[in-house]
Amino acid sequence: GGLNKVRGDVRLVLDGEARVLRLTFGALAEIESELGVADLAELGVRLRMLSARDLLLVLGALLRGAGEDEAAERLPAARID
Repeated sequence: GGLNKVRGDVRLVLDGEARVLRLTFGALAEIESELGVADLAELGVRLRMLSARDLLLVLGALLRGAGEDEAAERLPAARID
């Protein structure tokens, strides 16, 4: 997908290719579920202490939010530039 700064899109380079991260309600719900939090207040606290695995979960959800499903699948083995 294309980068839309009005929407808050952010570019991430994976394996030398520019990809888009986008926070959608779906991505937010996925992040809450994967990190085991019940609401945004808990999420804020939880995001302050992310492990590497947690970061992969968050980045994967944000990639999927931008329609970058294939990049999200390859994320664990990808080089982040």
